[in-house]
Amino acid sequence: MVEFKLPDVGEGMHEGEIVKVLVRMGESVQQDQPLLEVQTDKVNAELSAPVTGIIREIFISEGETVEVGTTLLVIDAGGEAKKEETKLPEKVVTPEKTVHFAPARADHRRSLATPYVRQLAREMKLDIELVTGTGAAGRVTEEDLRQFASRLQKSAPAKFPTTATGNERLLEASTVAVESEQVVQPKTETTIRVAPSSQGDIERLPLKGIRKKIAEHMVKSVTIIPHVTSVDELEMDQLRALREKLKPHADKRNIKLTFLPFFIKALVIALKEYPTLNASIDDRTNEILLKRFYHIGIATDTPEGLIVPVIKDADYKSIFQLAEEIDQLARLAREGKLTMEHITGGTFTISNVGPIGGLQATPIINHPEVAIISLHKMEKRWVVREDEGVIRWMMNLSLSFDHRLIDGVTAVRFTNRIKELLEDPNLLFAEMV
Repeated sequence: MVEFKLPDVGEGMHEGEIVKVLVRMGESVQQDQPLLEVQTDKVNAELSAPVTGIIREIFISEGETVEVGTTLLVIDAGGEAKKEETKLPEKVVTPEKTVHFAPARADHRRSLATPYVRQLAREMKLDIELVTGTGAAGRVTEEDLRQFASRLQKSAPAKFPTTATGNERLLEASTVAVESEQVVQPKTETTIRVAPSSQGDIERLPLKGIRKKIAEHMVKSVTIIPHVTSVDELEMDQLRALREKLKPHADKRNIKLTFLPFFIKALVIALKEYPTLNASIDDRTNEILLKRFYHIGIATDTPEGLIVPVIKDADYKSIFQLAEEIDQLARLAREGKLTMEHITGGTFTISNVGPIGGLQATPIINHPEVAIISLHKMEKRWVVREDEGVIRWMMNLSLSFDHRLIDGVTAVRFTNRIKELLEDPNLLFAEMV
């Protein structure tokens, strides 16, 4: 018998949420066949069978959170399915228990699909095993899901709701109120007296998956780190002009050139001059860890929540290389295809909310890092230059820092250095290594 335990599939992972159980008790599995889908710290991981055999026991259920090292299921690596049926004790295999499992496919094969498509199927409340794939090797695609959902809605729209409507929730609340007040009208099913509510309609949703991990991480960060935020403004006219000159060259390489690569290069230069901002604190040993590598996290908005993919060794990459990697990581994040390698090891984080808007914010530090910078919207403002009023393209930036390690003076000097490099791009390129 082989006990299959939850492995540590990520850096410092302590627990995972069981998203989907892909096998049933008594089912034969092949080595490397997917057994479970697990939600780790911000990514989905598919766990495969270590051996060929038969599933004897399943100890977990979908939606359950388990710790690393917990036994998830037991695989008999030496038995056969028919022998198994005769050897199982009666108290395990009973008619009452067998009805809980849906019948397996005749061919016992699982639908092929990417984690992103499987996640989309769950959101659409669809059983992906019923969808016929049209992709390579019969793989189920996003378009297959949408066509399948469309056919279901046309054939029996009342039987396949995707979400509860406000009327359905109101009906449920009404039924509870009727039972509590003993108001019954047996001759009329459509007439229901609704108890008045001062709070209105409330929908309860489980806090799980990525949103749960984000919540836990945020609470940990603000609990451990004394946050202080410094806000400054930045003149963007020269950087805008430089970007316009470089865009045709980027377009020839099919690269989307934004302002973010320039910020990363300026940030790395400033971090080398102020190393305490590229550090962390070991709370167990009370030591400061100064890091001589520069892995920059890019906060990215996805349908599932905020994810921070990391650009490794940003100091060794060109503006175009950074732009290309930013675009690639953002696409993988939106598609749910990031791996643990993509989201771990960061030393400093940038949150770029400028394209959305906002003048300033107090970003929460991505623990165990000690600082984070937030970029805000760019707009024309009336400013004073050499005692004269002029219009300039301006942007605010907010730096939150760990006051245990970084003093306010150091933080302001750090942002002043970033401003100096970005307001004069010629200086930025002269300082690049």
